[in-house]
Amino acid sequence: MNQTTTQPRLNAKRPMQVDSIFPRADDIPEAFHLQAPIHQREYLINGELRHWQGEMETVLSPIHLETEEGLVPATVGYFPLHTEAESLAALDAAVAAYDRGRGVWPTSSVAQRIEHMQDFAYRMKEQRELVVKLLMWEIGKSYKDSQKEFDRTVIYIEDTIDALKNLDRVSSRFEITEGVIGQIRRAPLGVVLCMGPSNYPLNETFTLLIPALIMGNTVVMKLPRPGVLLCTPLLEAFQKAFPPGVVNTVYGSGRVVTPPMMASGKISAFAFIGSSRAANDLKKRHPKLNRLRTIYGLEAKNPAIILPNADLDLTVQECVLGTLSFNGQRCTALKILFVHRQIVDAFLEKFVAAIATLTVGMPWDEGVMITPLPEVERTRYFTALVEDAIHHGASVINPNGGTVRASIFYPAVVFPVTPVMRLYMEEQFGPVIPVVPYDNIETPIDYIVNSDYGQQVSIFGQDTDAITNLIDPLVSQVCRVNLNSQCQRGPDTFPFTGRKDSAVGTLSVSDALRSFSIRTLVAAKDKPLNKAIITEIVRERKSNFLSTDFIL
Repeated sequence: MNQTTTQPRLNAKRPMQVDSIFPRADDIPEAFHLQAPIHQREYLINGELRHWQGEMETVLSPIHLETEEGLVPATVGYFPLHTEAESLAALDAAVAAYDRGRGVWPTSSVAQRIEHMQDFAYRMKEQRELVVKLLMWEIGKSYKDSQKEFDRTVIYIEDTIDALKNLDRVSSRFEITEGVIGQIRRAPLGVVLCMGPSNYPLNETFTLLIPALIMGNTVVMKLPRPGVLLCTPLLEAFQKAFPPGVVNTVYGSGRVVTPPMMASGKISAFAFIGSSRAANDLKKRHPKLNRLRTIYGLEAKNPAIILPNADLDLTVQECVLGTLSFNGQRCTALKILFVHRQIVDAFLEKFVAAIATLTVGMPWDEGVMITPLPEVERTRYFTALVEDAIHHGASVINPNGGTVRASIFYPAVVFPVTPVMRLYMEEQFGPVIPVVPYDNIETPIDYIVNSDYGQQVSIFGQDTDAITNLIDPLVSQVCRVNLNSQCQRGPDTFPFTGRKDSAVGTLSVSDALRSFSIRTLVAAKDKPLNKAIITEIVRERKSNFLSTDFIL
């Protein structure tokens, strides 16, 4: 819908000009122009950039342009709609490259794999400008945040290399215990199906891809929609940096291209960030589940618990960032705020005032916080959530909250939210902020205990006894308790995981290396013959596994 719509019972004391929020083509700064739509016809299989002649899908930007015909979404480009044949070809290439563990990549030394990864990182950095621009146009991420996503991904690669060096140094020695000589190292799992999310299509996809690759696995990468085109500038880097078949790409509908790969039984590890429903549907198609390693980042409904003695200025600052960074489209976003009734009025006054100062606009606008949503249908979903809450007695309490203009949804602060409303338990993944008043601390605790999700929680307060009484039970329900700060993933050296339906496995720079590998050892009884054999293998460097080489 092009017209502006406003929710009923809306507090609209402050006018906001949304009619002119989208630009004309001539108004876009030259530095942020996309010169022409990207026709992504190439895809990587077995080291070859193959050319697709079949059906294509159009990528429409969340950025709309003012034209004589009204608002029209900009066209970013086109990508292939692959079929089962292409997905199985990519899988076969990865299987052949792994070659039952005998391929060039899985048998390479750690030092050799690091060299390939460094080569890729160098080639990747050459494409920074275009990748950042595609992030802006394809998913509506601000210029600053798009730059941050690219740079953070490069740093993640560098940190992963350092972590692998440290891990290998620990493994570069023999142990002799109870008359047995052994060397313990980590070995690859096999073929990994890697599927990242559309909200962080570069960074979070690569936090799966990079550790999977560097540990010696071969990979089929299914690119997310939206977020598919930003990998286009990196295809040649993958082709040149890695041996044939080590990295393979598949495009199109996940419902078409991923089930055949899983049903083949040839996938050894499934690395996925998205919904638990999609993860479970794909996993159950694998015919040999005991052979499938799963590494998931799934939903979360991270709450904030705001105690009666919280520093309101600090709390408001962190809650604005926690609920609305990238329009709240983060699994680590604060998605429900429990505020003690003693301070709820004061908190809401400051919180609503802070939201009113946020810049709404295009990704290239200076200081922009609220940008177009990558999927226009999401505005209808958010509107439905707000209408349901209003139907059950809540109100939108911030001026212009819930206002819609094409792909713009102005943040809606909804209060008071109760258990009968969809917003209470449903992960909204966007700029709708439910606020729940509470009198008894057991209310937010019971919420977390009964929730299907268990990723993180934020506690805001100054009473150390009250905070301690929350920390001890909550660490058994979630995997990160944040004190007076928003929920977040970083730093990447910290473990990132969740309980219940929020995650399987742990992702961080070091943990991910373990997630995508398995401890394996070579052992022999402490006999002269065995000592002689091991000594010769190590001295003459006949094995990449059985080795005492120390990587500096």
